[in-house]
Amino acid sequence: MDNLAQLRTRFALSASPQPRRVATEGIRLRSAAVLLALYQTPRGVELLLTQRPTHLKAHPGQIAFPGGKPEPEDNDIIATALREAWEEVALAPQQVEVLGCLPVHNTLTGFSITPVVGLVHQAFTPILDANEVADSFSVPLDFLLAPQNRKTLWFPRKKKPTPITFIPYQQRLIWGATAAIIDTFCRQLTNELD
Repeated sequence: MDNLAQLRTRFALSASPQPRRVATEGIRLRSAAVLLALYQTPRGVELLLTQRPTHLKAHPGQIAFPGGKPEPEDNDIIATALREAWEEVALAPQQVEVLGCLPVHNTLTGFSITPVVGLVHQAFTPILDANEVADSFSVPLDFLLAPQNRKTLWFPRKKKPTPITFIPYQQRLIWGATAAIIDTFCRQLTNELD
């Protein structure tokens, strides 16, 4: 995708696909929000991702979006995603044009995640909070949109098929909830509504 204006239009005109559901019956789900921060680079539109530090109890070392659980001061779930992006990578809320939200994604680890899609219009260099983020990088949206770069495999869990999505990118492996949310976003933009 060449620019943010094209992305804004495609997002506005596309129907929202259902995420590939995992069986979360019996799991207490806690609310969370993540920000899909997309920005213009000389290579085209790119998606910001982070890598969690290995010292964290939950999901150590995994690739993630900026995000987390709501705090009392958050007005809504979008405010949660924007606050977390500010805290984790110093992306100021006023730099983000929120396009909307993707369908809620429930995880086997007990989260009900609202993915918030936002465009970053000004030049932005992440400043990482080392307690929450070990690294940050971006992936070209064109790479993510190519279906052959997103693999969903089904594994049995409690006698039910459970989808796990994988996106190998350079020397990194994006998988789990992050990859599944990217897959839902890409299927929406390309009208793959399966």
